[in-house]
Amino acid sequence: MSTFVLVHGAWHGGWVWQRVAPLLRAAGHEVHAPTLTGVSDRAHLLTPQVGLGTHIQDVVALIEAHDARDVVLVGHSYAGQVVTGAADRIGDRLTRRVHLDAFVGDDGEPAIDMLPADVAGHYRESVAGPGFGWLIPVRSLSVLGVTERADVDWLTPRLTPHPWLSYTEPLRLTGKGDGVPAAFIECTDWMRVFTPHAERAAARGWPVYEITTGHEAMVTAPDALADLLLEIAAS
Repeated sequence: MSTFVLVHGAWHGGWVWQRVAPLLRAAGHEVHAPTLTGVSDRAHLLTPQVGLGTHIQDVVALIEAHDARDVVLVGHSYAGQVVTGAADRIGDRLTRRVHLDAFVGDDGEPAIDMLPADVAGHYRESVAGPGFGWLIPVRSLSVLGVTERADVDWLTPRLTPHPWLSYTEPLRLTGKGDGVPAAFIECTDWMRVFTPHAERAAARGWPVYEITTGHEAMVTAPDALADLLLEIAAS
């Protein structure tokens, strides 16, 4: 059996996997869903110095502290950067990494430079204004493809601003993670910001899967996502 480590994207916390984690555990797997430094239940640790390197260390430290092996490391959205960085550091502990509608970055690439120009421009404007120059304010859930009132009501009070440095700090890779098999899951029922990353994954020979739901698949399609994660882990 595998150990799943599920890493949330911007503004969220480990709680966002509450609908998926029980399904993976029911299939016999161990599951960890950490909250990255500076957001959600760890928002009290937020400073302008919290960046991508901090979040990579969060995940590396968790896996090492549990002495976890045979890890399927899943990163949603922004956390594609995090799982790539973690794989470069502790690839020997991983059996697979999964990019769930997420960045597929190379050495030297910051997340902000991998977004479409209009989306990146919106981020920069919101950071310069209500983000006080160092925070990314929470984006509209409707933009992310979350439309059901129950889902909006569940997510909205739990989302917190995200550290801007995590989007401007570039990945620093040695190439040690290249040997970790990877897969990509694209969520297709929204504005599809991560289609270029699905294409990059396909060009690298990764298997690419699709789920017909919005960007927040762990919220809006947990059963389909859990089934797909189990399939990927078994492949």
